[in-house]
Amino acid sequence: MLDKKRSLLNVSISIIFKIALLISNLLVRRFLIQYIGNEINGLNSLYISILDFLAVTELGVGAAITFCMYKPIVENDNDKVSALYKLFTKLYLIISLIITCCGLLLMPFLQYLAKGYNVENVNLYVTFFVMLISVVITYLFSSKTSLINAYKNNYITTIITSSGQLIQLLLQVLVLIYTQSFFWFLMCRIISALFQWIITEIYTRRKYNNIIKNKQIICAETKKEVTKNIKAMFMHKIGNVLVNTADSIIISTFIGVVILGKYTNYTTIMTSMTGVLTLFFTPLTSIIGHLCVQDDKSSIVKYFNFFHTFNFIIGIIFFLGYYGVIDNIVTLCFSTDGNDLRLIKSISFIITLNYFIQFMRQATLLFRDATGTFYNDRWKPLFEGILNIALSIGFVYLFSYLFNDDFAVVGVIVATIITNLIICHIIEPHVLYKYAFKDKTFKYYLRNYIYIAVFAVALVLLNFSLQSYDSQWKELLINGLIAVSIAIIPCIFVVFSDKDFRHYMLISLSKVKNKFKSKQDIK
Repeated sequence: MLDKKRSLLNVSISIIFKIALLISNLLVRRFLIQYIGNEINGLNSLYISILDFLAVTELGVGAAITFCMYKPIVENDNDKVSALYKLFTKLYLIISLIITCCGLLLMPFLQYLAKGYNVENVNLYVTFFVMLISVVITYLFSSKTSLINAYKNNYITTIITSSGQLIQLLLQVLVLIYTQSFFWFLMCRIISALFQWIITEIYTRRKYNNIIKNKQIICAETKKEVTKNIKAMFMHKIGNVLVNTADSIIISTFIGVVILGKYTNYTTIMTSMTGVLTLFFTPLTSIIGHLCVQDDKSSIVKYFNFFHTFNFIIGIIFFLGYYGVIDNIVTLCFSTDGNDLRLIKSISFIITLNYFIQFMRQATLLFRDATGTFYNDRWKPLFEGILNIALSIGFVYLFSYLFNDDFAVVGVIVATIITNLIICHIIEPHVLYKYAFKDKTFKYYLRNYIYIAVFAVALVLLNFSLQSYDSQWKELLINGLIAVSIAIIPCIFVVFSDKDFRHYMLISLSKVKNKFKSKQDIK
């Protein structure tokens, strides 16, 4: 059975902190633009993209070994868990050294990656090095973070990580107000990383000291399984980097760091929002992983159908809402001294469509990681990434030539949409159904592409329904209500047409009702 109490705790804590971080990040970005400028905002985004790119060396070790821990934890095999933890710790130490070396080797090329950058009082190399160190520190306690998650206590790591990030954001606001220094702005990241490391060490040594102190050596069979999973996750990591991170680097290199600054104002809000939405899924990976070890295939498929429909419902509501109000949010949050940081509407349209299409993979990715089928589609991300980069660079020139330079960004995003539709949305569910569910994928394909088509139609309808007013707040409120109204119609239709979703929804509502009734009886 699904551990519903632990699931609810993990998701609830994650959502609360994610919303707090979303608001704080928007505030910090506003101060960054106001006190230092949009060019530094673009440079900061470039640094983050580069370091995400270097993080490919992480190889997916965390997901691979955490997956391997599920079964020994269920079976109370502490010796095997300890052996995996020890291997994990050694691997991450090596990874941190590799990332450091790669970052140092990349530093001489920063001036070529930041096209159009021209800020005299900010040293590219020093500031990038500070950012690099802040990322490397997080790898030094990653083994303990994954150990906590493997025991289904994701809410603990969420509290630690989010508290550290909130401290970082508070310090960054103070630094921007009193020093206007990009160097000290980045130093706050190091302080945050050190805080998270200390708290994680204290918690794990109190809670899992028997695992940490247990000197076990991993057996050859387990090592072979872990190596196989790491290789698979490495391929997925490369694909993720080549698709998502490469977009920002391509925009900065071929279009300019100033345009990247504007683009990331939109994507920061989008990724923060999708970060909240994915918390309905990612904290459940270990829960689903334990379920897959214990439960039968038919029950797992029903849970998957429920999550896929749930994926669509929350997606269409939030992404239509995003498109309806995003221009107003950017103006209210980031525009200062009369500077207009809005993008043309076609760009925000294509950003919304792109992220919805990517978001519709969440249910599949949740069950893929939980069932360990990431090995079976290990070559998919490599083809996806290569195709995305080739199309992105080609479309930058094509869209710029056919339309104008403003549409070059659209070309990069269209490339990502194409690779998602023709590769990810076909191969990932096929592998999951074939190797985990032992079933055919046709019904899933039909339902999934109908969901995407319905969203696209709703997005076009919303585009023609948006209203314009002199007041930004009035425009935001009216267009937000229009977006939600349009989203409700397909949501109602889907709920009544999906029996698995209705089944689990009615069970959940019945339990809530019974709990409420029992409390009333006690009173």
